[in-house]
Amino acid sequence: QVQLVESGGGLVQPGGSLRLSCAASLFTWDYYVIGWFRQAPGKEREAVSCISNSDDSTYYPESLKGRFTIARDNDKNTVYLHMNIVKPEDTAVYYCAASLLPCARLRRGVDAELWSWGQGTQVTVSS
Repeated sequence: QVQLVESGGGLVQPGGSLRLSCAASLFTWDYYVIGWFRQAPGKEREAVSCISNSDDSTYYPESLKGRFTIARDNDKNTVYLHMNIVKPEDTAVYYCAASLLPCARLRRGVDAELWSWGQGTQVTVSS
């Protein structure tokens, strides 16, 4: 059974940085890609980043390339999302999720049924 726990959310000022963590309890950690997603009030859930289980290749939507970085620590079964130069529009609940399908699948959009989800952590960007 896949269990994911996010942490690290909170209030951050515009232009600041934040690191989110996703701790996983997976019997077969090496089989899963891990993605970060976010959902703001009144908006659809969108993919923020994804990291492969095989070669640590990554996926980012064009709008977030350069500000967000995903990293995977296989010794700790943990994936991190480094958020830099945050903006008020980054305010959302951030979720990590695991899937047996490749990160490239996200180019078609987010199909929630194909992912196992954590409970989410709130990120608020405000002065």
